[in-house]
Amino acid sequence: MSPTVPTGELAEFGYRQELRRSLGGFSAFAAGFSFVSILTTVFQLFGFGYSFGGTLFFWTWPVVLAGQLMVALNFAELAARYPLAGSVYQWAKQLTRGFRGWLAGWMMLIGCVVALAAAAIALQVVLPSVWGGFQLVGGDPSITSATGATNAVLLGTMLLVFTTAVNAISVRLMARINDLGVAAELAGVVVLTVGLVTFAVRGPRIVVQDIPGVTGASGTGFGALLASALAAAYVLYGFDTAASVSEETKNARRAAPRAVLRALLISGLGGLVVVLLALMAAPSLTDGQLATYGLPYVITSVFGDPFGRIFLADVAIAVVVCTLTIQTGTIRLLYSMARDGALPFSDRLSKVNPRTGTPIAPAISSGALAIALLLLNLGNSTLFASLTATSVVVVYLAYLLVTTPLLGKRLRRGLPEAKPGWFSLGRWALPVNVAAVAYGLAMIVNIAWPRSEVYDRAGTGSVWMLLFPLEFAAAALLAGWLCWRRLRATRPAITILPEGALP
Repeated sequence: MSPTVPTGELAEFGYRQELRRSLGGFSAFAAGFSFVSILTTVFQLFGFGYSFGGTLFFWTWPVVLAGQLMVALNFAELAARYPLAGSVYQWAKQLTRGFRGWLAGWMMLIGCVVALAAAAIALQVVLPSVWGGFQLVGGDPSITSATGATNAVLLGTMLLVFTTAVNAISVRLMARINDLGVAAELAGVVVLTVGLVTFAVRGPRIVVQDIPGVTGASGTGFGALLASALAAAYVLYGFDTAASVSEETKNARRAAPRAVLRALLISGLGGLVVVLLALMAAPSLTDGQLATYGLPYVITSVFGDPFGRIFLADVAIAVVVCTLTIQTGTIRLLYSMARDGALPFSDRLSKVNPRTGTPIAPAISSGALAIALLLLNLGNSTLFASLTATSVVVVYLAYLLVTTPLLGKRLRRGLPEAKPGWFSLGRWALPVNVAAVAYGLAMIVNIAWPRSEVYDRAGTGSVWMLLFPLEFAAAALLAGWLCWRRLRATRPAITILPEGALP
């Protein structure tokens, strides 16, 4: 909290304007779109999804998109009412007091750090295909191999050093790189779409045909199809980052809700089209290449050299921008919680450098934590699946800690009415909120289900590996409770609902 009397738009929430309000509506959209980053995440997870669900894994996309749209519609309402940095944390603490409000921010922070590490290792999916020299440690470049996983950690660490520096130097530089990266990604999606349509060797009816021999580790069946939903679930989250930069966005009450919805819808529909066209254009659906190498296999086969490599380089740019934006959202969350005194070392984490206009300590802290997580998994062949699934479970838990108390507020008619011009669901608010909660619960159970094909690919029989997402989430909850108790003991005056905030 600011020690001085707050003024301006943030005054009603007890804050003063410290971050520079310099971002336009496109930059806010770009923040959410880059976090999702369909070129990054679809390239990461296509092979995984196909290995489980075959051509039918396409249908997990509209299901996940519909579920996340329910969540995003609720978030859009909250973005108009509470246009504050740290989105999920700020929304939760306005809806419920004490530990439960704080916990949403804590879980989102943990999830963002895991997502940051997971995004950084995506370079391994594309760079060795662009040039073999990017496989620094030699050996098999596949991310599910020991050498591929080790190389992924090295490339990811170098990327995290770069994104940390950019986020610490300048908001304007970050936004400029992000805007250019989004433009390049959108252009890449258009080129990819045109190319795949041109070289398609089968029709769209392929997605309603369960072709024998196309599924991998877990065989056929509904259970395998549920497992393949991890691909879409991992791709389609993080759109709330468009609201996390609200304190830096002009006319945030109007711009942020639109940015949140556009980021999800454009990413979701774009990803849906890419998956469909990749299935139509893949040279073979049964030779195992599509499940093993995913979209890079399709690109290099369809476009050939050198165009295939050039396009993969564009995907690498998308990976860089995606990682940059995830860290930007993580930094805003750290800053938002720290200025409430809601984190250890809050005094340092809440400072904004007057020269650069950036929270430097949160930038360095988020990068260091993500790098540490990568180094802990050096050489782990299940690194890819474990990190992606864990980030989904933890972030979805954080989302539930917003949509559930929001549902309670709606049932008690305790949510403030939307003012003219604010985004509002009107009479659809309650059913949309119920759907968001139900979807979140169902997806957490599905992704955390102990499948050996996902979490123990080496077949060790380790219960620790099978239950990794649940164990990680439980450890995060326990650490959060201990941290909360420590904060309450050392900072008796800590408040999770700032004075002057809307009730």
